[in-house]
Amino acid sequence: MIVLRPLARLLTFVLLLAVALAGLAVAVFSVESTRRGLSIPGLAHDARLPELRDHVGRVLARVEADGPIAAVAGLCGLGAIAVGLLLLLGTVGSRRERLIELDDEGEDGRTAARRRPLAQVAVTLAEQVRDVTAAEARARSGRRRGTVRVSVAHGAGVDRDHLHAEVEDALSSFAAVGLQTRVQERRGARGERVS
Repeated sequence: MIVLRPLARLLTFVLLLAVALAGLAVAVFSVESTRRGLSIPGLAHDARLPELRDHVGRVLARVEADGPIAAVAGLCGLGAIAVGLLLLLGTVGSRRERLIELDDEGEDGRTAARRRPLAQVAVTLAEQVRDVTAAEARARSGRRRGTVRVSVAHGAGVDRDHLHAEVEDALSSFAAVGLQTRVQERRGARGERVS
């Protein structure tokens, strides 16, 4: 979906531009004028449409033949249909970002947050713990509760159980709004340091 939306927008713009230019050409050539070539038949002649019709007719006659050419043409047609469906999905697909509900619905409604900012908050909170050299987080929405997974890196000689407890304590504000937190520790790479 990330690639399909920009591709669909670009293709839509190119097609609209082509249709606009074709419409402008037809409009200009539709104007009655004293000049001989400024007419729709003149436009067809200038665009060499009769030669194009003959060429397309020859190509279509070859495509209708049996054998490997017909198989390749059929596969190309199926591929074009698949690309069209993917572009349609990119255009029509849901653009709404999935939110994580932070608490149950109350009198004022529900409170929700976007996943990326929520993960950034988790990283900031985890990096404030003393022995953490780096942190990464992912926030996911679940059926009942959202989950924030935090991976923290630490240096050599750190008590992992104590570090785990400190990071869990730093993330305790997430539990207050109904989120689950999962913490994983790993040994940090050389040069990895919280800035």
